[in-house]
Amino acid sequence: MFIIFFLDILRMVAARMGQWLNLLVCALILLKADGFNVGITYVENAVVKGAVCLDGSPPAYHFDKGFGAGINNWLVHIEGGGWCNNVTTCLERKKTRLGSSKQMVKVVAFSGMLSNKQKFNPDFYNWNRIKVRYCDGASFTGDVEAVNPANNLHFRGARVFQAVMEDLMAKGMKNAQNAVLSGCSAGGLTSILHCDNFRALFPVGTKVKCFADAGYFINAKDVSGASHIEQFYAQVVATHGSAKHLPASCTSRLSPGLCFFPQYMARQITTPLFIINAAYDSWQIKNILAPGVADPHGTWHSCKLDINNCSPTQLQTMQSFRTQFLNALAGLGISSSRGMFIDACYAHCQTEMQETWLRTDSPVLGKMSIAKAVGDWYYDRSPFQKIDCAYPCNPTCHNPFSICCYFDSTSTIFRYGAVESILHCYLFECTNLRFFCIVFKLVPFQVFFPPLYSFPYFR
Repeated sequence: MFIIFFLDILRMVAARMGQWLNLLVCALILLKADGFNVGITYVENAVVKGAVCLDGSPPAYHFDKGFGAGINNWLVHIEGGGWCNNVTTCLERKKTRLGSSKQMVKVVAFSGMLSNKQKFNPDFYNWNRIKVRYCDGASFTGDVEAVNPANNLHFRGARVFQAVMEDLMAKGMKNAQNAVLSGCSAGGLTSILHCDNFRALFPVGTKVKCFADAGYFINAKDVSGASHIEQFYAQVVATHGSAKHLPASCTSRLSPGLCFFPQYMARQITTPLFIINAAYDSWQIKNILAPGVADPHGTWHSCKLDINNCSPTQLQTMQSFRTQFLNALAGLGISSSRGMFIDACYAHCQTEMQETWLRTDSPVLGKMSIAKAVGDWYYDRSPFQKIDCAYPCNPTCHNPFSICCYFDSTSTIFRYGAVESILHCYLFECTNLRFFCIVFKLVPFQVFFPPLYSFPYFR
């Protein structure tokens, strides 16, 4: 029955792309998801304020109301999804759910930190839980007034953030007793960059803290020795006009592009902040350390798909990356208001997924799950600042392998393993599939995922 359902989904994808796919399912590994569906809310009145997605459509979020003792507590979680760094990549992005609310699915599954079940999410299950959709391409920092009629791109992420927060305040968040801003990946970076702005929304008596999951992106050279991510971030900031919404305490000292990196600006954040990150963050390994442009012969290909395939030399390089990551964490400063859960896993985003947030086999540090560490820290039951030993020391890690997916296409955008981007966009939000293996031929079509924009979303 489920195989038939899966094939129906793939046929739907094929129809949606307007192309024929010759499909052969070679394996399905199913992990039961303990989630529930939440409908979408569009912030229609944001349009008149110019607070819109890349294509001019209204911003959106998913809202599950709190209950019982949590009715006046609010957790605002920001969706991830990379960035666009120039007109070309932003034009392609605006055709997708990451640039247009017109392309977003109407329902998404809440699990992990967003779960409404006490056994899966003991400290936040009865809070008002919101997932803010990401559709601007610059971690909600962009603010360019002019819109070029030739491309109709709207770089208005900062306005979108403000409009969504105003909408939530009007719906009761202004009365919050407890409030959290969190996010995953590019959304995790958002929660860092906007942490103090979020704090400023509330009275002094409101307990406000921020969580950043896989959002501590570091400025490191790639395997070819190039400063690829530094150049990319500089382009993002310039394209979106983000400088004015980055901390002045940083931009007064450094170039705006550098202030997009947490290591250069996080020390000045006054609001309590908790960092959840893998020291071997799979997105950063794939796109900062060994992006495709730095590995033209694909030497890192197999290693990036599955850490178990890495050669001793590659593992040594990854250990050096871990050292750089830990050094960059020093940018947080030494403060009891900081928390950190830095595990030795090859993972990216661990709070949205039940398997890694809280389950009997979830990753642990000091015998403590991410959910327990974050909850204890938020409620001041105990501090938590732990860094795991080096890989492969932690047997509790979930180190997901990438899917074996082969594309027969003339497009240069897709690579082996590109299912990380395309099938996530079309399938993940509609199904509970976690890992699957599929082989098919794909008639060429246009999608916007260059190397720095392929997402390892095995959540």
